[in-house]
This record gives sequence, structure tokens and C-alpha cells, in this order.
Amino acid sequence: MCFVKIILKAIGYTVLVAFAIILIINLWVYLSTVSDIYNDIEEVEPAQVALVLGTSHRLINGNPNPYFHERMQTAAELYHTGKVKHILVSGDNATRYYNEPEKMRRALVKLGVPSDDITLDYAGFRTLDSIVRCKKIFGQDHVIIITQPFHSYRALFISNYYEMNSVVMTTNEVEKSLRVQFREYLARMLAVWDLYIINREPKFLGKKETLDI
Repeated sequence: MCFVKIILKAIGYTVLVAFAIILIINLWVYLSTVSDIYNDIEEVEPAQVALVLGTSHRLINGNPNPYFHERMQTAAELYHTGKVKHILVSGDNATRYYNEPEKMRRALVKLGVPSDDITLDYAGFRTLDSIVRCKKIFGQDHVIIITQPFHSYRALFISNYYEMNSVVMTTNEVEKSLRVQFREYLARMLAVWDLYIINREPKFLGKKETLDI
């Protein structure tokens, strides 16, 4: 019984330490970025380029993805109000059957954004990839990042690490499950690991490209 108590106590301490680490990292990510995150287009300062972070246009059950819809709406509104002149859409195109950037381009065109003012980044496999490629491949270090509020802190945290002078324009809030929120808490921990511990690089960089602005 004494041995069992020792094991249970050790497990309890481990859980407490893990919880403390999660809390500290999430506070760090939040407090270091919150001042540069906007939810009102009137308040955000203009920039040449908006970076739209990719997501699938459909959910697993086949229904339209509200995250995708809101990101496209926000990007189009920034463009039409003159806050940005060009939109860089960055997403996953791992196979010919899955092409997030092309779906984003088509959605933006339907919302009145000229195709010539949209550039597609086909190698935005993760948030880190999209942001690093925005700077290193497309030469942009001052952009308005577009994503959901819960995702905005991590996206800007990564941008700040790479010394980009960026802000985030959040979309309208979409109802999210506890699973999605918990996954984001863990993703913030992974971001710190990627940036400060293992110095993870994007999956693919390639040749530099010039945006036609």
C-alpha cells in the first residue's frame, strides 16, 4: 500500500506540474500578443498585404466549414475597405485532390476580390510554415494576419518570434467545442517547443517569389 501511495503521489505531482506548464505557456503566448490583435476593421492600421491562414472549406461531415467562410469574409472586407492591397492565401496542397489555397482564391473572387490581387502559397502546411514562408519566400514582414480569435495568439506569437511587424485581424467568432479549445492550448505549447527548443523549419521553402503589388 505504501508503494501504491508513492506512485499515486508521483502521478499527482506530475499532473500538477504539467498543468502549471500549460498555464504558464498559454499566459505567455496570450499576454505577449493580445495588444496587437484586432476585432474591429476600423481600428486596424492599413498594410500592403493580408495573410490568410488556410483551413479546409468543408468539415469532415461534408458541411461547409464556418472557419473557412469567416476568414474569406474578413479578407474580402479588408480588401474592399482599402486596408490591404493584396491577399496572400496560404494553405495545404499536399495532394492534387486537396487544395486549400485554390479554394480560398475561388471564394475570394466570388466575394469581389480580383484574382490578380491574390497570391497562392501552396506549402502552408502548418501555421508556422505559412508565417515563415510569408517572410522568407514572399518577402513580407509587415502583414495583417487573418484567422479565428482562438488561433490568433499563436499565429502572432510565431510571427513575433521571426521579428515580423504584423498584427492580427480576427474573424467573427464561431462556436467551438471544448476539444478544439484544448487542442489549441496544447498547440501553443508545441509552438514554443518548435521555436525555442528544436528550431523547426517549414516543411518546404523553395525559391523566393515576388508579390505583384
